Amino acid sequence: MAWTWRYEDADGKPIEHPAESFGGQADAESWLGQTWKEAVAAGAVTAVLVEDDRIEYRMSLLSP
Repeated sequence: MAWTWRYEDADGKPIEHPAESFGGQADAESWLGQTWKEAVAAGAVTAVLVEDDRIEYRMSLLSP
């Protein structure tokens, strides 16, 4: 099982950002915690955690 992040802009359109694949959810979440500012700088407002083809959850990358 591979865990990856997808990124979306404010309109829900995909944002190109370096893709990483992780063996577990915790590793994927830790990596995002270290790199989320780069995704925002690339135009992402939402991160989507995906396990294989199943969406685990979506989260905002913007401050409330």
